Amino acid sequence: MWRILLVVLVIGCSQQTFHNYTGSEYVDARYARDPLGEGAGIGIDTDPLIRFDAFDCTTFVETVLAGGNQEKLKRIRYKNGKVDFMNRNHFIDTDWLENNSDLVKNVSAQYAKTAIRRVTIDKKNWFKKKYGIDTNFQKQTVNLEYISYKDAQNIRAIEPMVVLFVNAPGRAPEKIGTDLAVRHMGLLLPDGRLRHASIKQKRVVDVDFNKYVNQMMENQNKLGIILLEIKK
Repeated sequence: MWRILLVVLVIGCSQQTFHNYTGSEYVDARYARDPLGEGAGIGIDTDPLIRFDAFDCTTFVETVLAGGNQEKLKRIRYKNGKVDFMNRNHFIDTDWLENNSDLVKNVSAQYAKTAIRRVTIDKKNWFKKKYGIDTNFQKQTVNLEYISYKDAQNIRAIEPMVVLFVNAPGRAPEKIGTDLAVRHMGLLLPDGRLRHASIKQKRVVDVDFNKYVNQMMENQNKLGIILLEIKK
């Protein structure tokens, strides 16, 4: 009897961990652009390492993936967990996806027909243009496999997934010094909701994923989505 009870408790704990990937505790938290940094008195960005009252789209997803744990969040936001502005995963396209490959996996091809968006991140030029900092970063080119919006309708996730939103090449190099493909991210929930920190609604909200996809289809600069499985 006691052995049976122990098994039930373990299963319950596993389910609780699973549900932590939904981020329900942060719904209605306000939107704030770039709310996290390296902490008070450290380097360029002195915003706190972690907070729960305000998010942008990236820090919302990162905080959910970290389960609200600061040490886990460090490993998600920084290469090898080393807290330093120059070491931060600034670009989802390259830094974030590569350095979090143990946490997430692109499974877009399992859900629909895919296409490729080729993007070259010029981090050296970005640092110089945005912060006036000289670095030795080399350009990095990657192929991002994504699902076009016309093929992304009626997709249902079996478990919570990270969804990235991909844009066509635009004027980003002129404005920020580099091309940029991934402009937004959120969580796709099994019931068809997209949970994300919305700059338009100025808070973390739930919206119907299909309706959101249909809205994106109307903009020719918006290409599609990348679905990322959250590894257990």
